[in-house]
Amino acid sequence: MSKDFAYKSVLATYIKGFINMKEASGCNFLRGKWILFEIDRFFQENNILEPVITRELVGRWRKTRVNDSQSTLYIKYSIISQLARYMTRQGRECFIPRLPGFSSSKWNFTPYIFTHKQIDQLFCRSNLLRMYDRHMSNTMFSVPAVLRLIYSTGLRVSEALSIRNADIKLDQRYILIRKTKNGSERIVPINDELCNVLQQYAYYRDKIPVRHASSPSSFFFIKSDGSYCAAQSIYTWFRRLLAECSIPYVGNHHGPRVHDLRHTFAVHAFVQMAHSGMDLYTSLPIISACLGHKSLYATEQYIRLTSEMYPELAGQCSSVNAFVYPRI
Repeated sequence: MSKDFAYKSVLATYIKGFINMKEASGCNFLRGKWILFEIDRFFQENNILEPVITRELVGRWRKTRVNDSQSTLYIKYSIISQLARYMTRQGRECFIPRLPGFSSSKWNFTPYIFTHKQIDQLFCRSNLLRMYDRHMSNTMFSVPAVLRLIYSTGLRVSEALSIRNADIKLDQRYILIRKTKNGSERIVPINDELCNVLQQYAYYRDKIPVRHASSPSSFFFIKSDGSYCAAQSIYTWFRRLLAECSIPYVGNHHGPRVHDLRHTFAVHAFVQMAHSGMDLYTSLPIISACLGHKSLYATEQYIRLTSEMYPELAGQCSSVNAFVYPRI
């Protein structure tokens, strides 16, 4: 176990066992570890000596979470509830808290959707990026390919940067995404144009005099010195490109953000499928699989957004499909 998660409270044994069970099932449980670390620290700081979760303790812990958002509290209650069930199965009868109610809507804001003209501007400006010093720990080299990959596939920036050379199958036109938000691997198809972009990037990357750049286990996107590209560096260059393209940056989570390229992919993909004659709800499972969503409802938000932005497409949502995937 990572030294970052040194559980020391009276619940430590149960927490470690619970984490082992989660990881054995293939779950990416990093956020859960941090939440359990918070619970572990709460038990330590309050000098709780009995290894049991009670209603009173959950209430006391809840009063300390005054700055947590509604959605964050929901996730934390879910982890506590799962831990309580695990402990109960191990012979420690615990109080299993109910999950707090909150709006299941994915967005409490409208994501920024780039126009095709803005996408062209961003890509053209990214091609003109130049280095004017010898600072080798620079991400600029990877930026044009990373942005094109995210827009063309709907990947999250963390997923794109986690790709290793062995995960890219250019001859078969797909990429295996291993490190995902939901902990489930998925295959993402790539078109010929994106394939050419990635081939060109890899060709020039391999000319950089760094060791193991083309090794199967090495990260596909690297800095000029061969080190890992951090997401924050991509954000910094993206903000610069926005300014150079005269695309206003609103900020305060309203973007435009790198993640909005993922939102734009979904909307543009639905529009493209609609123009080809496909019903929007028929294309829903296809886009959902590409985005790596666990539920069709998460993807359906994009259909509603697409219909609002392109009202002329509303007629391509058949009444039958709308009933199969109803508004929740």
